[in-house]
Amino acid sequence: MARTTTCGASWTCTPPSRGPVVTGAPMRAEASSSEGRRSRRGAPRCPIDSGARDRSNCDATRTASFVGGWGAQARRRTALAASLSPMEKVLANPNWPEEFPLKASDFARFDENADRWFYNQPRIVKHIDDNAIRALTRYYASVFPPSGQKDTAILDICSSWISHYPKRYEAGKISGMGMNEVELKRNPVLTDWIVRDLNMNPVFPYDDNTYDVVTNAVSVDYLTRPLEVFDEIHRVLKPGGLAIMSFSNRYFPTKAIAAWVSSGDSEHIWITGSYFHYSAHGGFEAPVCKDISPKKGWFGIGDPMYVVYSRKKA
Repeated sequence: MARTTTCGASWTCTPPSRGPVVTGAPMRAEASSSEGRRSRRGAPRCPIDSGARDRSNCDATRTASFVGGWGAQARRRTALAASLSPMEKVLANPNWPEEFPLKASDFARFDENADRWFYNQPRIVKHIDDNAIRALTRYYASVFPPSGQKDTAILDICSSWISHYPKRYEAGKISGMGMNEVELKRNPVLTDWIVRDLNMNPVFPYDDNTYDVVTNAVSVDYLTRPLEVFDEIHRVLKPGGLAIMSFSNRYFPTKAIAAWVSSGDSEHIWITGSYFHYSAHGGFEAPVCKDISPKKGWFGIGDPMYVVYSRKKA
């Protein structure tokens, strides 16, 4: 299915051919980190790709061309754009359409059976490589409230046997919601947990304004009702609270949504940012991407790692 967006690009969201059900660790998406790739049908693969290939379409670059017309403000914006990685620039100028652009078909999956059957078997595996895990842990350490504060509360949604939080990090309350009881019981940082299929029931069993931080590691791509989930994230966050969505280029291809499977890293950033933008009646600040990808190892091998975050407006 192709869609033309406000930036003038045609976005193809056609799932590839059906593959086998994956039961172990997630698969790495093939060449998903390339910027401005074209789909098999020849169309740009995301609403921001055409602008990424043609730098004259970038607002920050156009600003720089107006010599003297913008003064110090133009120089600051140009310097900021120059400091961003290509992936971080995706949300610097997202060109949001007036309405949420994803349709019901974009949330279709190869395996539409109840998720509880797919996740019934515990997976005590790492879903990203060790360098990506360390990068995510370092990022958490840089933005989490100081350890040991009893009035701090953190919620990890789509949680599992490990949350990648800083070692020995402590808070008054660290809650987990996930799909597998065995995995949640093995998570050493959780003070409480609940099994919850957010695709069946996206309502969180927590009070309003409870949590300082909500995290979701490498699972935003499986949400079929993301706006409802992000409404709930907003509801349970304290004013000014931080929501962190992190992901790489690995996923279970039979359970990820069609829009994710048919696109690459820059599109994934844009899609995740759109969940913040279009949910909670504008109650989130503008989403930001942080590229925390570690340096590649031998032969250029290694998982990329991205964070898309926003705060609940105070």
